[in-house]
Amino acid sequence: MVDETAVTDERTEVERLDNEYVFGTWSYQSEVDPTEAVGGDGVRFTDGAGNEFIDFSSQLMCSNLGHSADAVADAIAEQAREGAYFAPGFATEARARLGEKLAEITPGNLSKTFFSTSGTEAVEGAIKIARMYTGKQKIISRYRSYHGATHGSISVTGDPRRLMAEPGVPGAIKAPDPYAYGSTLDPMESLEYIDEMLMLEGDTVAAILVEPIVGSNGILVPPDEYLPRLKEIAHDHGALLICDEVMAGFGRTGEWFGCDVFDVTPDIMTMAKGLTGAYAPLGATIVTDEIAEYFEDEMFSHGHTYAGHPVACAAGLAAVETYEAENLIEHASEVGDYLGDRLEELGEAHPSVGDTRGVGLFRGVELTADPDERVPFGTREDKLSMGSTVVDEVSTAAADEGVYLANMINTLIIAPPLSITEADVDEAVAALDTALEVSDAAMNR
Repeated sequence: MVDETAVTDERTEVERLDNEYVFGTWSYQSEVDPTEAVGGDGVRFTDGAGNEFIDFSSQLMCSNLGHSADAVADAIAEQAREGAYFAPGFATEARARLGEKLAEITPGNLSKTFFSTSGTEAVEGAIKIARMYTGKQKIISRYRSYHGATHGSISVTGDPRRLMAEPGVPGAIKAPDPYAYGSTLDPMESLEYIDEMLMLEGDTVAAILVEPIVGSNGILVPPDEYLPRLKEIAHDHGALLICDEVMAGFGRTGEWFGCDVFDVTPDIMTMAKGLTGAYAPLGATIVTDEIAEYFEDEMFSHGHTYAGHPVACAAGLAAVETYEAENLIEHASEVGDYLGDRLEELGEAHPSVGDTRGVGLFRGVELTADPDERVPFGTREDKLSMGSTVVDEVSTAAADEGVYLANMINTLIIAPPLSITEADVDEAVAALDTALEVSDAAMNR
């Protein structure tokens, strides 16, 4: 049992105030015990007690540029001084230039963007656009998915956190995932299941919504032929393909976007997180020429006060220019291969590592209490329960070794800033090597 008085006595003033006056997200408030973060530099950040950590998960898989992207910080300051806000009916250079840049770096004929303030809002926009464009209402998504916290986005989310928000928005239908390690269906069999779902739903499905590489539900990488075939299936049934690139986008996979790994252009793409490197809240929903043309003579019935906020768009433009100027996409691919090799070595050294998978700097280490039976330490139900899991304990042990590591359900999520070096990887992997002794020992509990 934790001594609450001792915990309180050790808190910084900021930690105490935050705990008393601010809701902790996705948690029982009695278990919230926030750590103060006071600054960062490159791939590292510091807490209120002066401890330094390698940010091995880019916070919530969003600080793609690390913690010292000066060009982005300068762009924010300059735009805030010149004109911090104008209503969406006004054009600003930051918004216009960023729209042009996204049309340039996204695949195929994706060309016109609606700017919002988060990934969940980007997905909300995608759902509305798909429904307006097709005249249909249903959205097929997958069970091991996360698309956001607002009502529409959480409704199409498969993650168990959606359960407390149900009943959600009508028309949200769940499909199986391409999960080779822990599903009863082969990844390509899950595609045929989706094909049959579309047939049985009749001509009522507006879109299939997927993360090209699933993020917070396990870093699930489908076979190479999966996403191209999924697009074919969607179009065969008169549905659109929406790719949620909120987590996989902006170099995380060693390509600009996750769908680039599979050479697929979706009809609609959502993005956020790495769009500004988390320096400002900004989401974006980009559509193909055909969809953009439709709204020339049909009302685009969507918008909000902060659509295309100038300061956020200035951050986004500076972030994209930084990715290009520092060659970070190619760097992420090269160092990502090295990271993958090092994680495979960990898997061979630790019996509690059931699977390592991923692309580029977007990796997952799935833990197991029994590798033969693939028994997980953590389950989906744990996301809704009090207490910590073995996977939480491994993350805590990594923090004790100076490495911040996010985890979701039963998977350690490794997604460091794109500027990470092989030496940084070696240091972080050494810490993880020590931390995994916790899960190795737990196999015998």
